[in-house]
Amino acid sequence: MTSDWYPLTADTATRLTAAGLDPDGVRAVIVGALDEDLAGGTDVTTAATVPAAHRSELDLVARAPGVVAGAPVAAAVFEVVGGPDLTATVLTGDGMPVQRGDVIVRATGRTADLLVGERTALNLLCHLSGVATATAAWVTALAGTGAAVRDTRKTTPGLRALEKYAVRCGGGVNHRMGLSDAALVKDNHIVAAGDVVAAFDAVRTQAPGMPIEVEVDSLEQLEEVLAAGADLVLLDNFTPAQMRQAVALTAGRAALEASGGLTLEVAAAVGATGVDYLAVGALTHSAPALDIGADLKD
Repeated sequence: MTSDWYPLTADTATRLTAAGLDPDGVRAVIVGALDEDLAGGTDVTTAATVPAAHRSELDLVARAPGVVAGAPVAAAVFEVVGGPDLTATVLTGDGMPVQRGDVIVRATGRTADLLVGERTALNLLCHLSGVATATAAWVTALAGTGAAVRDTRKTTPGLRALEKYAVRCGGGVNHRMGLSDAALVKDNHIVAAGDVVAAFDAVRTQAPGMPIEVEVDSLEQLEEVLAAGADLVLLDNFTPAQMRQAVALTAGRAALEASGGLTLEVAAAVGATGVDYLAVGALTHSAPALDIGADLKD
């Protein structure tokens, strides 16, 4: 089926690029989802009930308040399905708040194309807007503390770029995109290397100039990696009291990131300790989808 789908227009590719997304990557996700939905066949229900020439308008409408992410991606779904015969317009941009009843995307074209693309567009828009909405809640909780919320690599396979984009739409900060653009020395690396300083030094030797974050689980380890020259340290499962000690001990020599057991309820207290970041895997692996529906108008 892949060859049957339309390419993205130049305008859509430009919009996605401006948002920090790879148009080819976005289209690949869309085509994969559409192919999965049709499984090499056709939409039997639509083919049986909708005349081929019938045209309609379809609105993707918020059913609950939240923050939008993925509206251009949802619009691109319809573009890939219907090509020049279908027009999809973003009415509520990414990063914007929505209330129940707000129209996010409006698509006009052949009814059959609209219905084929509807579920893929909704799946992506609901999920990404859910990530943005969850992130925005953390940003609100951390307001005034000076700390920022960051995502992790705990993402849905194949959707990392889109999910991390959704975190940015919600006001959060991205951690590394993958294993090759930054180093994170964790407990298993430390075990393999012998100790935390040996692990840090090995990475610095192997990849000079590479950003290196080191995970520590005690103030003693923190002192060691600070002496070794670490400029970003992850505090693993520290209590707020221990975080305050870590901040005092670090005295600005490195950025500090809290991780492990963090919840929205304790976000403000953790941010108030003086750490720079809170690492929250739940932004991507556990965010509930934002309730968004599709309304077809004949």
